[in-house]
Amino acid sequence: MADRRIHDAELRGTETMSVAQILSKSSNVGAITLARLLGKNRLMSWISRLGFGRATGIDFPGESRGIVLPADKWSGSTIGNVPIGQGIAVTPIQMASAYAAIANGGIWTRPHLVERVGDGLPRPVARHRIVTRWIARELTSMLQNVVLDGTGTLAQIPGYHVAGKTGTAAKPDSHGGYSTSKYVASFVGFAPATRPRIVVLVTIDEPQGAIWGGVVAAPAFKEIAQQTLQYLSAPPDAPRTATSP
Repeated sequence: MADRRIHDAELRGTETMSVAQILSKSSNVGAITLARLLGKNRLMSWISRLGFGRATGIDFPGESRGIVLPADKWSGSTIGNVPIGQGIAVTPIQMASAYAAIANGGIWTRPHLVERVGDGLPRPVARHRIVTRWIARELTSMLQNVVLDGTGTLAQIPGYHVAGKTGTAAKPDSHGGYSTSKYVASFVGFAPATRPRIVVLVTIDEPQGAIWGGVVAAPAFKEIAQQTLQYLSAPPDAPRTATSP
């Protein structure tokens, strides 16, 4: 891209991948290819639709909007940076809200820190649809594959179907580039994937030793989500059934 050579974390030869495989294998090259097919304007439209670049409106002061460059400020390499998490900054609450929208069948809901106040009556919640129910189902299926046999296998919870995604991002350095030794590892997902009750996001700043989200953050997600589901008495999912090849 422009003057940069970008490759996947796992070096591989030329492959043909479906969108589901790009997500499951966390392919940088695949994500960039999809972004280029969308084009700058459509990509920016989806970034905005997911709520990135603006405050969620959570009832807590000082919320950051994150960082999303307007399209007219993009350089020649931005279309290759943004799809792999560079040149953009998304806050944890923005990311969790986007995943909650997928879990809710495509409905984005303004997050709150409390469920009830004062007289105990539910508070009105701002919500709107960002994708169709069909798209939300397809995304959920793809995110389940990430946990089943992709980069997020360490997030598996016995008895439950989990949908989620790993993340491994190099931190910006003081020279305007990206560090080769400092990373942020993350995992975000929801469970049970078939009847979602919770969204959990785990972020590890500058992990030592292993740096990958699937290795560092996914196990923490598993422990947090598993204990939360037990606390909520969430019934387990039905066992998966074999499908014909």
